[in-house]
Amino acid sequence: MADVTKLFSKFATRTSKLAGKPATFVLAVTLVVAWAATGPLFGFSDVWQLVINTSTTIITFLMIFVLQNSQNRDSEAIQAKLDELILVGAAHNRLVGVEKLDERELDKLKRELEQQAEEIGEEQEERAAEMASNT
Repeated sequence: MADVTKLFSKFATRTSKLAGKPATFVLAVTLVVAWAATGPLFGFSDVWQLVINTSTTIITFLMIFVLQNSQNRDSEAIQAKLDELILVGAAHNRLVGVEKLDERELDKLKRELEQQAEEIGEEQEERAAEMASNT
């Protein structure tokens, strides 16, 4: 099972990088334009329409899983890096694992941190004013 997960992770990473390239976008636009250009050739038939509808639906459906996997791994890696910075820095260790809080708890924490940041900013302004008046 671990081999399948590792293989899918590699596939998802490569596919998401490829999907994000400008050349891939140009290829997709070219295919759509080519499909549209063949409309008169096929008399704008139901089969002609079905080709683009089915193709785009299948590609979109599969890409959702590939891109979500890549995004989840990226988010987890960033979170691990942030947790490491919190643990080794002067930040509050209570912030480790904060991503697991529900929305209400996150909002409360955000308000607390904003208040603390405002207080720190006021203290720094006072110190700067004191230093300016002492010189």
